[in-house]
Amino acid sequence: MSPTFTEALEHENEQTWSQAVQHRFVQELLDGSVADPVMARYLVQDYRFLDSFLVLVGAAVATADTFSARLRLARFAGDISGDENTYFLRAFAALGVSESQREAVADTPATTGFKNLMREAAATGDYAAILAVLVVAEGLYLDWASRAPEPLPESFVHAEWVTLHDNPPFRELVGFLRDELDRVGPGAGDPARDYFRRAVALELQFFDSAYGDR
Repeated sequence: MSPTFTEALEHENEQTWSQAVQHRFVQELLDGSVADPVMARYLVQDYRFLDSFLVLVGAAVATADTFSARLRLARFAGDISGDENTYFLRAFAALGVSESQREAVADTPATTGFKNLMREAAATGDYAAILAVLVVAEGLYLDWASRAPEPLPESFVHAEWVTLHDNPPFRELVGFLRDELDRVGPGAGDPARDYFRRAVALELQFFDSAYGDR
């Protein structure tokens, strides 16, 4: 049986994808040993994506070619604005990171790159290109989160970041995004492939940046 379009993209980027899901940050998060300053640095930068990510999801809603897909993507936008946003604010409070402290921190190159990639993909008006970035952003996180051992770390800052990315609705979402990319990607040409590759590389760079590596 031939691989799906999404499976082929993952295979093409297998080395970088694997380095990301097996990254030191992921391992320390899953066993609860990630240091508070590292977790804070990571979350401050990740929270910077929220606005650009909503732009990307909004572009997916606008460019989807079926009503059912638009409805599903619109619900996704609501989820991002709700539970995930609330987690960030609770985590910042637990880690002692004030709003003024967050604002004083500059974007890392990885954060800038990802924000630019999301907005660039959104501006294409190309549903497949947009989906390619979304599949990486959500699918790679499901991949590492689904590897979490039991029990989860005691701190909710660690445990809830895992469960936000490995639960039945989230798995359903990733399945939906992959199915959509499999449906529209084969006829979309090279842009989707390029956006997928760039997004995976940025995910790895973003994990590195939690330790100030780049």
